[in-house]
Amino acid sequence: MKKLLLFGVLIVGGLISLFPMLWMISASLMPTGEASTYPPHVLPSHVTLEHYRALFTRLNLGRYLLNSALIAFTVTVISLAVNSMAGYAFAKLRFRGRDRLFGVLSAGLILPVQVAMLPLFLLMKQLGLINSYWGVIIPGLASIFGIFLIRQYAQAIPDDMLDAARIDGASEMRIYRSVVLPGIVPILATLAIWTFLATWNDFMWPLIVLSDESHYTLPVALANLVGEHVQDTELMMAGSVLTILPVLLVFLFLQRYYIQGVMAGSVKG
Repeated sequence: MKKLLLFGVLIVGGLISLFPMLWMISASLMPTGEASTYPPHVLPSHVTLEHYRALFTRLNLGRYLLNSALIAFTVTVISLAVNSMAGYAFAKLRFRGRDRLFGVLSAGLILPVQVAMLPLFLLMKQLGLINSYWGVIIPGLASIFGIFLIRQYAQAIPDDMLDAARIDGASEMRIYRSVVLPGIVPILATLAIWTFLATWNDFMWPLIVLSDESHYTLPVALANLVGEHVQDTELMMAGSVLTILPVLLVFLFLQRYYIQGVMAGSVKG
């Protein structure tokens, strides 16, 4: 009975959590104006794809979708390489001032992101990267949180394994590629989901850096869309569905590795 009660509570909680997303999908398929009626409709009276067609034909959302995909994919791939190498170095390589430098780096976690936006904008301006994809991408190529996460996980790699590889004549890059990377795949998947999600949903920095509408990311474009079509709830819901769909697919693709990382961390703790 206890298990049945527990499963029942979990199922009800899951349905409550999923209901807003399910209604968003349902509203995106409703005819214009139906989502704003009272009492609100849970299911569309008849299914229509006119709002999705309008997003791609009339509002050119495909361009913004490609912009967001390009930026999020580039930031995720390069940041995984940079953060994993830096985290491994702080965890296993011995060099002067390593712990002190890591302490200074970790202190940056307490600073709000907004504090760095003005000097970062001035730096991008000096480099001539304002209103360009690289102006959005470069600040995300390394993160203190990512380095910290990789470092904590990489500390569990046995030193004897690394020393054995060095005795066999392997270079540090070969050790990183053949020994370290296979051992940190679960935490890399976790960090990939985190980075992709944060980059895909980032609104403030692309809004500051990008002025050309053709370079807009999806969140910035949708914000402008809300201002122009504030009464068109169904169109907004269709845009929201397209926004969360790529993130959901990435999570489903990497969830096996993500769960491995969470379980490994709990066992080590």
